[in-house]
Amino acid sequence: MKIRLKFEKTNLIRLIVAMIFAAVLYYKVTFPVYVLAGFGACYFLIKSLEIEINNKWLRLALGILMLGGSSAMTAHMVQYLLLDVELREKISVNHTRWNVLCCMVFYLAMLVITAKPKIACMIGHIFLLSLAGINYFVYQFRGNEFSFGDLKAASTGLSVAANYKFVLEDRAVYVILLSMIYVAFIRKLNFEFKKKWMLRISAFAAALVMGIYVGIATEDTVMESWEQKGTYRNGYILNFVLSIRDSFVAEPDGYSKDVVEEISKEYPALENKGSEDDPTIIVIMNESFADLSVISHYGFETTEEVTPFFDSMDTNVIKGYALSSVFGAKTPDSEWEFLTGNSMAFLPSGSVPYQQYMSKKPYSLVSTLKERGYSCISMHPYYASGWSRNKVYPLLGFDESLFIDDFDQTNIMREYITDQELYNKIIDQYEAKTSDEKLFILGVTMQNHGGYTDYYDNFQNTINLKNHYFSDVNQYLSLIHESDKALENLITYFENVDDKVEIVFFGDHQPSLNNNFYQSMNGKGLSGLTLDELQELFTVPFFVWTNYDSESKDVELTSLNYLSTMTLQQAGIELPAYNQFLADLQEEIPAMNSRAFYSKSQGEFLHYSDAQGEDADLLNQYNILQYNNMFEKEKDKDKNLFPYYETPD
Repeated sequence: MKIRLKFEKTNLIRLIVAMIFAAVLYYKVTFPVYVLAGFGACYFLIKSLEIEINNKWLRLALGILMLGGSSAMTAHMVQYLLLDVELREKISVNHTRWNVLCCMVFYLAMLVITAKPKIACMIGHIFLLSLAGINYFVYQFRGNEFSFGDLKAASTGLSVAANYKFVLEDRAVYVILLSMIYVAFIRKLNFEFKKKWMLRISAFAAALVMGIYVGIATEDTVMESWEQKGTYRNGYILNFVLSIRDSFVAEPDGYSKDVVEEISKEYPALENKGSEDDPTIIVIMNESFADLSVISHYGFETTEEVTPFFDSMDTNVIKGYALSSVFGAKTPDSEWEFLTGNSMAFLPSGSVPYQQYMSKKPYSLVSTLKERGYSCISMHPYYASGWSRNKVYPLLGFDESLFIDDFDQTNIMREYITDQELYNKIIDQYEAKTSDEKLFILGVTMQNHGGYTDYYDNFQNTINLKNHYFSDVNQYLSLIHESDKALENLITYFENVDDKVEIVFFGDHQPSLNNNFYQSMNGKGLSGLTLDELQELFTVPFFVWTNYDSESKDVELTSLNYLSTMTLQQAGIELPAYNQFLADLQEEIPAMNSRAFYSKSQGEFLHYSDAQGEDADLLNQYNILQYNNMFEKEKDKDKNLFPYYETPD
């Protein structure tokens, strides 16, 4: 091996070009001038290097070192680019190792294609850093990470990119300059292997082994899609790989279009023509609204009643508890289950359908009501980009969507817009409608969003636990108490209007609170729970109320995927075919979520793998229909079950 410096005029020209580029970055972004000088010196020295490697074993060792070192460097540079120092420290050693191995698999794949280590390293590094760079800018304008599913909407993203101002931070500049030095150095390692077929086979085998290992090791790792959680919990490269994994949902056992057609024949299509008797329908999904007493095995006492109005409702109301598929977070999964009638049970763990599986307009409560002539409005007093609602709501068919800028931002509790402000906006929309207009409103609240540990000048606790002290629990209970007051105001208003109105209300999930609180309630905390105890954590209250005479009953337990069907039933709207199926399913399997289902025949909760007989058949039919609805091409969807499917404009 020979290494020497050879100064040539062409290297000076290359240095000048590189320094002009670096100077432009310096002009755009403030960073220490010594970084600029250091870059110039390093770049010139590397460009002046001449490296000659004759020994085949040295070439082999250097090739392995190049691939391994480049993978580690790339993985760390990606994290450095995307996160500040505080967040970079959150990633675990295991997740760091898996990110390095993901990079290594990609480098080896490039080696299989090129059979040249330096080319593989350069392509691998540039591609992975470019992917991180795309995420760097995507996060700036939408507030969540770039994932594999976003590739399906790449044209849309490019069309609006010019409308945003992108900002380079100093760490981005450092990554760019270091990458230039890295590429310049790798180019100097000018050696090849004569037996390219052996190199390709070895690289393929190594990539396969590493890929299998990472796949097995991360089988239970959940892809994160909220803000930057994916990057600081999983590492960006691994999280992107997980988004690829979760983008592909396998056909259910026994799936075919003939089977779908056979199920479909059992549920006749309806004309779904609107009626003058159709009520105004208002749906409230209340952030973290829960009854914490459902998790208590030792009594649950508070200094005063938490939800006195909710508890008092007993006229023209179907009321009870429903299973959510999520705990403590991932609100849009509950929203999706309610609107579509589909279940998270048949999707990969950690999935967020709004961001992964919503490229086309789906069958939903919105499409059903629009077909009946309803005007459909969604409201969420937070940022439009959250969980991609600004993209999803038009796909669902909403005519109008209101976000944070459409609300009075002086009506704040802690740091979120109040339930009452949202309800005021709902009332405004109702009063603005024409006399013959049919209105559907979806309101998704923010007031009770976690966390609950900070103190606020604009909010004081009014309710506390008895016999225990948990500051976060006390704050949460006090927030729910305020929600109950706002709910009373909403119901009181619509009790006194002449039009027929139906209001559906449910919590999206339980809050995430101090683990010691759960320990005091169930004696175990959040681990080591039986299936029944686990489902207690996913139980939320709901009601379907009308301001006119209707059926009243208590529901011991159902689930969110059934609530839109119950909404149609209580409104006196004939059920479309898919909702007919769901109504029949509910008779035998009254409650289900991502974790388990309640078997009426067995009288207990069961894991899906333990389903037998009619339960297994019904669940498989549900899975088959959901797959047809969500993943088949438009021409292959069952037009009887999913008649309102449309391609968006």
